[in-house]
Amino acid sequence: MRAVVIEEPGTVQVSTMDDPAPGAGEVVVEVSACGICGTDIHIVDGEFAPSPYPIVPGHEFAGTVTAVGAGTTRLREGDLVAVDPSLFCGTCHYCSIGHGNLCERWGAIGVTKNGACAEYALAPAENCYPLPDGVGLTQAALIEPLSCAVRGFDLLPRRFGEHYLIYGAGTMGLLMAQLARNACAGSVSIVDLQVDRLDVARKLGVDAAATRADDFDRPQGWEVVIDCTGVIAAIEDALTRVRRGGTYQQFGVAPADATATFSPFRVYNDEITIVGSMAVLHSYGRAVELMGRGVIDADTMISHAFTLDDYPRALETFRASGGRKLQVRPRS
Repeated sequence: MRAVVIEEPGTVQVSTMDDPAPGAGEVVVEVSACGICGTDIHIVDGEFAPSPYPIVPGHEFAGTVTAVGAGTTRLREGDLVAVDPSLFCGTCHYCSIGHGNLCERWGAIGVTKNGACAEYALAPAENCYPLPDGVGLTQAALIEPLSCAVRGFDLLPRRFGEHYLIYGAGTMGLLMAQLARNACAGSVSIVDLQVDRLDVARKLGVDAAATRADDFDRPQGWEVVIDCTGVIAAIEDALTRVRRGGTYQQFGVAPADATATFSPFRVYNDEITIVGSMAVLHSYGRAVELMGRGVIDADTMISHAFTLDDYPRALETFRASGGRKLQVRPRS
């Protein structure tokens, strides 16, 4: 098969390699679509410590089961599936208390093991979810980032009628905005420096969109403020926008060595809750159901499709913040 291979940090090429063969409890998936996200950029740049080299990237994917390993009875060849890339050890302290996303030996398809920027990908059968009627394979590749957003919402208070402010109108910000709208938010406002992204946010139903929070008429602040950028300037501004008694969520991924300045006195005096959200936890199956119900406008979310050979151009487009969700479609 043909696959994108990151040979070492900064070196990416399309190579021919052996087709994967399923072991016990595994399946082979013919990949129809694979999304690109910030983690892939960090792997290419050598900034994601768990990733070994060489590695085939790609952890947001869906496709067709083409081979089934021994002991697998839930899936058959020809099934259309979306794949949860999470690979938890199941035995460490965090796995034992139900926090596999904090696993001491955390892994993921496309991050620590070969992924789906390839014609075929290997996956545990238990990680594969049959698609609901009406959900296409390109749409289904959005289920993984949606499952991360669902995990984020698990950690929020989710009281009816509360007002949300989201920083960042990229893929994750737009997903969070759509979930908030469907969770009976009083209003959803979104901030992004790129005007074209704000136009998409308006199309997806946000109540207000602007390049800075000062443009909104809400001096008392917002009950829920979510950062989906990982940008320190945005984070520091976002922390000042939380209403007394409100919640701030760090959802965007900042550099590991970055620091942000905030007022500890205000956190104390205004009873501000600060919560993080990392990856997927008990949320993938629910994301499949939400996609099936049409909660997410997947077609609007997907802006670009690239072939395997165009992977370097896809990376350039992502780095330039061009478009919304970018996908690789290996059979194109």
